[in-house]
Amino acid sequence: MLKVLRDWVQRYFSDEEAVVLAVVLVLGFTAVLTLGNMLAPVLAGLVLAFLMQGLVNLLERLRLPHSLAVWVVFALFLGALGLIFGVLMPLLWQQVSTLFQELPRMLGEWQSLLLLLPERYPHLVTDEQVLNAIEVTRSEVGKFGQWALTFSLSSLPLLVNLMIYLVLVPILVFFFLKDRDLIGRWIVGYLPSERGLMKEVWQEVHQQIANYIRGKVIEIVICGAVTYVAFVWLGLNYAALLALLVGLSVVVPYIGAVVVTVPVALIALFQWGWSDQFIYLMVVYTVIQTLDGNVLVPLLFSEAVNLHPVAIICAVLLFGGLWGFWGVFFAIPLATLFKAVLDAWPKAAPREYGTP
Repeated sequence: MLKVLRDWVQRYFSDEEAVVLAVVLVLGFTAVLTLGNMLAPVLAGLVLAFLMQGLVNLLERLRLPHSLAVWVVFALFLGALGLIFGVLMPLLWQQVSTLFQELPRMLGEWQSLLLLLPERYPHLVTDEQVLNAIEVTRSEVGKFGQWALTFSLSSLPLLVNLMIYLVLVPILVFFFLKDRDLIGRWIVGYLPSERGLMKEVWQEVHQQIANYIRGKVIEIVICGAVTYVAFVWLGLNYAALLALLVGLSVVVPYIGAVVVTVPVALIALFQWGWSDQFIYLMVVYTVIQTLDGNVLVPLLFSEAVNLHPVAIICAVLLFGGLWGFWGVFFAIPLATLFKAVLDAWPKAAPREYGTP
């Protein structure tokens, strides 16, 4: 057993650069897992700066000085923040408040529809099953109400954290954009002089990850905006809230589109019932999802590394369980990084058994 373990270590860790890369990766993941909450503003600023670096590079290619390009991009970033917190957030808050007020009526209509099922389909549904479903729903709604009350009572620390983020994150984004080369040289100064393997992995991963993250943000914006326009045009209630859910659903491949269909269909059903308007809405929503999956995604992610669906789902479950929303968002880039490391990892030739 010890000989097998020793041969495995000799094969995969005989290269000094491989050992250094393994240590760097372990330290990086450990730092994120243990210090992620404390360094959350820094990580958020780093991600946002990474997203906007492409626009800075574009302006520099148009012969703008680096400092001016950074200021232009930073001004656009502040304008987007102002639009989000000045226009989008009040609209979402209003629709969420209205939804909470309408929720009892919706539940009453849903209960009435369920009670009709045993009369129409006595061989499939019994009165006992319907009553159990209603009781479970009431229990879950009660738990959700208790959570909402607790959340509202503890919202003051959340508001304080939000204010800290609104101050710190823009400052960090500005300095990450402005001093990108300086920070990069400082980090490289602590790495070994021989880092060919690191460069190989970084060059293989960087472009795919950059394209994926920027493409995913563009996909969220496009899907959310198109869905909002379609829902407003059709007259669906809570259009902004549902469009936000549809936009965020593209973060989770395969699963998000299925999950977000439930609230869209339920709210449309409560508003119009089994009418032509409900059918029109579901047809338009299906067209949007189809165009997203078959046109927009191939267009935005044509250069992304191909991963098997099983690998994508496993990455979403693993990193989502570790880091929540951000783990889900970065699941595919992290899986791409893992794949690139495995492909570039140096491997010594296995020794024949019986040879010294």
